[in-house]
Amino acid sequence: MPQILQVAAIALATLGTGAATLTVMNEDIPDFQVPEGAWTASGALDGRSFDILGTDPNSGAVLEDLIVFRDGKFQSVDCQNYCDFGWSDYQTKEIDGVIHFTARTICPDAPHTVVWYGRVDGDDVVVDGTWTTRRWYWTNQIEITAVGNSVTPVDENISG
Repeated sequence: MPQILQVAAIALATLGTGAATLTVMNEDIPDFQVPEGAWTASGALDGRSFDILGTDPNSGAVLEDLIVFRDGKFQSVDCQNYCDFGWSDYQTKEIDGVIHFTARTICPDAPHTVVWYGRVDGDDVVVDGTWTTRRWYWTNQIEITAVGNSVTPVDENISG
C-alpha cells in the first residue's frame, strides 16, 4: 500500500477513535431536578439568612455555608467567595406552612451551575441540590444535602 494511503488510513482511524472517546468522556449529568409546582417570585424569604452544614453524600466532603435572601435574590456566601456567583433570583411556594425555595446560580467566569432546593420550616432549613461543572471533556457533579438554622440577617454589604 502506498505510504500516503497508510498515513490516511491511520489518520481516519485515529480521528474515529478520538471522536468516540470524546463522546464517552463528555457524558452529561443532569442538574438537580426541582419538584414541579406553583413557583413564584414572592420574596417570601427576604431578610432571612441560614447557616447550613452538610455533606456530599458521594465523597463525604463537608459543606459549611451561609445562604442569604434579600430583595427577591439569593446568594450562597461560599459560592460567592469561590467564583463571584453574585445574586440570583429565587422562587418559593408554600406547602402546609413550609416554604419551599429554589434558585439556579451560575458562575460568570467558569462552567459551574448550582441548583438549590430547600425547605424552610420556622427557623430550620433543609437543602438539597447539585453543583455541576461542565467542560468539553468531562462533566463533574457534587451533590448537596444540608441542614441549617436561621441566623441574624447578614450585613447589607455582602458583595454581588
